[in-house]
Amino acid sequence: MLLREDRKTVEKLFKQFEKAGEDTHAEKRKIADQVIDELTTHTWIEEKIFYPAVREAAPDTKDHVLESIEEHHVVRWMLSELKDLDAADERFDAKMSVLMENVRHHVEEEKEWFPDVRKAMGA
Repeated sequence: MLLREDRKTVEKLFKQFEKAGEDTHAEKRKIADQVIDELTTHTWIEEKIFYPAVREAAPDTKDHVLESIEEHHVVRWMLSELKDLDAADERFDAKMSVLMENVRHHVEEEKEWFPDVRKAMGA
């Protein structure tokens, strides 16, 4: 599934960011830009295609879908701030760290209700 591959790609980027050294601003900027691109595409696909299909096929997941959309809102807001933030800014690493925590939490929550989605929609 495309969305699952997106998540693996983003997690790989997160790990690269976490392993990057203290003063590797250019490398961190490059990784952050890739994360921004990946998450922007991923959230768009989920919100415009996947979530509407889920709500139709598995109406009992409505609350999960709505919460996920709100989590996406927070992620997009953080991405917009990261996009224009200098990687040497003292808040850059902290902002990336909070973004990673939010995205990882979102993925874990989705894993909890995706079995219901699979049951309703098939693999």
